[in-house]
Amino acid sequence: MSSEWHLTTVENIAAPYPTALATGPFGSAISSKYFVDSGVPVIRGSNLSADVSPRLIDAGLVFVSSEKADEFQRSVAKRGDLVFTCWGTINQVGLIDASSKFDRYIVSNKQMKLTVDPTRVDQRFVYYVFSGPDKQAEILDNGIGSSVPGFNLGQLKRHEILLPPLDEQRRIADFLEMLDDRITLLRETNATLEAIAQALFKSWFVDFDPVRVKMAGSDPEGMDEATAALFPDALEETELGLVPKGWRVTKVADVAEVVKGKSYSSKDLVDEYHTALVTLKSFERGGGFRMDGFKPYSGAYKTCQVVRAGDLIVAYTDVTQAAELIGKPAIVVGVEEHATLVASLDVGIVRPDEDKCGRQFLYGLFRTDAFQAHTLAHTSGTTVLHLAKDGVGSFVFPCPPSELIQAFEAVAFAIAARRQTNSDNVRTLVTLRDTLLPRLISGLLRLPEAQAQLEGALA
Repeated sequence: MSSEWHLTTVENIAAPYPTALATGPFGSAISSKYFVDSGVPVIRGSNLSADVSPRLIDAGLVFVSSEKADEFQRSVAKRGDLVFTCWGTINQVGLIDASSKFDRYIVSNKQMKLTVDPTRVDQRFVYYVFSGPDKQAEILDNGIGSSVPGFNLGQLKRHEILLPPLDEQRRIADFLEMLDDRITLLRETNATLEAIAQALFKSWFVDFDPVRVKMAGSDPEGMDEATAALFPDALEETELGLVPKGWRVTKVADVAEVVKGKSYSSKDLVDEYHTALVTLKSFERGGGFRMDGFKPYSGAYKTCQVVRAGDLIVAYTDVTQAAELIGKPAIVVGVEEHATLVASLDVGIVRPDEDKCGRQFLYGLFRTDAFQAHTLAHTSGTTVLHLAKDGVGSFVFPCPPSELIQAFEAVAFAIAARRQTNSDNVRTLVTLRDTLLPRLISGLLRLPEAQAQLEGALA
């Protein structure tokens, strides 16, 4: 580490005015009764994250009027400001940067903000310091309060940061930001690919667009003659309403095996083992299967509950406050890295009968509004929602001929393969970033070495 690096405190790098370090308004002053449809956005805990890449989550914002916001001048956060959670998930940190949707925000009563002195520090460097494992652990280990963890302004002021010269801060931040931008782009590309596949499923199997086009005497666009010929040119009345002529109305249980996971004893959970339980944390909130969230397990299990690569899994539990994952599907990848994965109570496994249905078809079906509404209607619970055992298998849908399902499978599988390649690259970049970040911000690794490691990882 260069002798030019020096230790300082957050208080010493704050901008030279009184509101550079400030908490949000008192709770009752910014309660939900003041929220309006538009105005000045309020940053709450749901808009921050303990992960590195999402600096600020602009989705799900609430607003107060401009007049109300003017009452909270000390709690205004603008571009370049950092925001910290002071109650609850206290290791969350955010940065309002150029990608943020708004120029100014109000931090809520459970957040605090820091405006740095730009002549001394790069705000991105400070953001990466507080996103790194050392600061994350320090905040969590020193939380105040008993039932709800706390992190107050006095503690934030006293936090020490090892600072290199400003130019080097910028270079380090540029490098880490470049990694984050690549990760974000790959994730956004995957979201686009997912939307394309789902739009195709909806057009073919929900809205029946090719059938309606043929009914009007035209040829469906964007498909070859062989695929177009698989669609009928008429609709018929069924218990589900009008569906393409010749398609059978059936249940998921008639075209696939549905295996419900079970609750396993906590006494069999261990630190490391060649068997692990697939849990709710194995689902990505935006959709997909995560390569973490497993719980090593040393007890007995049924063979039918072993999760294999390519299996379709569905979330069976979620907290009532979120209910974001109930009924959401994911296709399992990367099982080869673990000896055995077993479905926990959080998960159900769906294995299609390939002669009647396909995995990509079911994945698209499970992402439809109709299936999501069906599964939510088949849940129970107060603190935690549980999907009923038959909540998946009982869903009724119009099933097209197997030849048409196979045509969709071919297109959807190609899209899924591209998404999987992107996901693999994301994991590589995230692992590299998380490895390099703490060493870069502590001065233990120089930038040329970090750049060489990046080139080697992507070679």
